[in-house]
Amino acid sequence: MAESAAQIESSRSPLEFRDRTRGQALLDAIARWTDDRIDNPVAIMHVCGSHEQAIAKFGLRSVLPPGLRVITGPGCPVCVTDAPEIDEAVAIAESGVEVMTYGDMLRVPGSGESLDDARARAGHVQVVYSVAEAVGRAAASPNEQFVFFATGFETTAVATAAMLLHEPPANFSVLSAHKYIPPIMEIVAEMPETRVEGFLAAGHAASITGSAVFEPFVARHGLPVTIGGFEPLDILAGFAKLVERIRRHEPRVDNCFPRMVTREGNRRAQVQLWSVFEPSGGVWRGIARVPNGNLRLRDRFAAWDARRRFRDVIASAACGVAATGADQCRCGDIMAGIAEPRDCRLYGAPCTQSTPVGACMVSSEGTCRIALEYGGHPVLEMTP
Repeated sequence: MAESAAQIESSRSPLEFRDRTRGQALLDAIARWTDDRIDNPVAIMHVCGSHEQAIAKFGLRSVLPPGLRVITGPGCPVCVTDAPEIDEAVAIAESGVEVMTYGDMLRVPGSGESLDDARARAGHVQVVYSVAEAVGRAAASPNEQFVFFATGFETTAVATAAMLLHEPPANFSVLSAHKYIPPIMEIVAEMPETRVEGFLAAGHAASITGSAVFEPFVARHGLPVTIGGFEPLDILAGFAKLVERIRRHEPRVDNCFPRMVTREGNRRAQVQLWSVFEPSGGVWRGIARVPNGNLRLRDRFAAWDARRRFRDVIASAACGVAATGADQCRCGDIMAGIAEPRDCRLYGAPCTQSTPVGACMVSSEGTCRIALEYGGHPVLEMTP
């Protein structure tokens, strides 16, 4: 009974994510597995903008051993939204229809213009914080048309799906630019330039899909995948397990975020997601055409599909002229792990947070913006 009571008491203790002793132990473990790879560092890739934010914020690269290289992958949904998808939203907004979307999307350039440009010319563009807010706006003005420009990966796609399953107002429709992560991992794994030896997968997306979704990928490519959370110790634990699998030549899926992720995932959310959306091929900006990488509305939801409702508006929209310098932007190479932000001649000038040329500088999860915002090697924030 004493042990049982102790276990119960332990389970009630607050979780600690920034413990210096535990952090150092994980760093020591990473060093043990990589100390013979200083001249040829073990290369792992994360596919989540939130991971990159945390890595930069807490200065994790400044304390990682030199035998490990962490590559930023295509984990920013704003960055991979293709220019023609933005052109569609711009055309709809300029036709007099209210387009609602997340704030990060406003300044992302399309072929020539952004939604912010459209709004400056009296286009109807509004920022919302959720699809529920967008539906609420449509319900409040039944005589006007409203379009939700839906972006993001599995996590936000589930929210969009749930709302459509509740039959929103007839004056509401969705322009889907949702993306699905597993297919892009296939593309990146086959790019010889990246030389990625393992992947750190996003914990919030895996909480929906489950860890098992990565098992076919591991079997096909012989590369380990570890699922990680977003606190410093979560990320270091994911790195430690990943380099261990790489050096042991054990391609497996490991769940280092068990407080949120299970093998089967959120079954109810999966049913909702795949009831509303179907995977289709589409271009991820600057990277490649990705088979099954885009999420499109199924035929049964055609009544709320903005691409069908505003087909003529979209078809008549002329493609814009690319912004000055856009052809030199290396955002695609950066998201594919082929280049670093400083390899781009536009980085820092003229491409900055206030004057972005490429999508990677617009979003708060964009690799270039994070690199420019945090710069250098911030001090690792861990409690004593």
